[in-house]
Amino acid sequence: MKLHDFWYDLPERLIAQNPLEKRDMSRLLVLDRKKDVLEHKHFSDLPGYLEPGDCLVINNTRVLPARLLGQKEGSGGKIEFVLLKRIEADIWEVILKPGRKAKPGSRFIFGDGLLKAEILEIAEEGNRIVKFFYDGVFEEILDKVGVMPLPPYIHATLQDKERYQTVYSKINGSAAAPTAGLHFTPELFDIIREKGVNIAELTLHVGLGTFRPVKTENILEHHMHKEYYTISPETCALINGTREQGKRVIAVGTTSVRVLETQTREDGRIYPGEGETDIFIYPGYSFRMVDALITNFHLPESTLIMLVSAFAGKDRILNAYQEAIALEYRFFSFGDAMLIL
Repeated sequence: MKLHDFWYDLPERLIAQNPLEKRDMSRLLVLDRKKDVLEHKHFSDLPGYLEPGDCLVINNTRVLPARLLGQKEGSGGKIEFVLLKRIEADIWEVILKPGRKAKPGSRFIFGDGLLKAEILEIAEEGNRIVKFFYDGVFEEILDKVGVMPLPPYIHATLQDKERYQTVYSKINGSAAAPTAGLHFTPELFDIIREKGVNIAELTLHVGLGTFRPVKTENILEHHMHKEYYTISPETCALINGTREQGKRVIAVGTTSVRVLETQTREDGRIYPGEGETDIFIYPGYSFRMVDALITNFHLPESTLIMLVSAFAGKDRILNAYQEAIALEYRFFSFGDAMLIL
């Protein structure tokens, strides 16, 4: 399977630079796989496609303001860190630039000294292992000195940091938002619950690897990034009960899919656990747990468009994308959504 099989042309003007004023007024492209038809709705219409007893599975991760702009101690040279993964306590793996300034032993200052860092070692792909020094609570310091690490295709300044968080975000740890969830509002959840739909939570901390381009022409040679996840016994019981009653498990976002498919065994049941998943889902994959999927529109030749192509069929997905482009849907993180039934 070739990388270019997942290419499509997207006019740059359709890349959403800002979130809409109201989250659930995003457009919703509904793809029914059985009927092979498309419908054009708004996200607020979602409850009409849900049935009592269905289970929405959401990812409650919260994005850290993980982009740090600072100076090298002594010389004052500018540096940019992006927190990638917490290794232990105050030791993190980070992406940084310019890399030549960051040799082991180098020290950097952020936020007028509220946060300091020392390079411990050089990691894979030129990343660095660093130790942070501060007084107080690390997350509170980050809120003061950090900036949201928006994707590289977003050039506008985000006025409200909470608009790059889902309304149900709880657990700090992501370097990027689980963007399918950005469309939900508390009021929409009220309607969904009143309809008898269950909501199950899990956590997957989205890494910046989610934006890493696939560089191998044979996609099977791509090295998939790892992301930390955890899923509780209570969530598993709710999901397994949904399946036993013949109802649907509806994943909100590809991040939820990755956890559900990682933890579902051959007996068709999902089990609690935590760890790092590097599951790579592409056409030919047989889904064990996910019955329907809410997702955004994904970059050409990305692992995410491969995942949704595995779920709905590559030709069907690319045809849906062409129709969305023709109707000028908004794409990517702050863009519109799809519901794949």
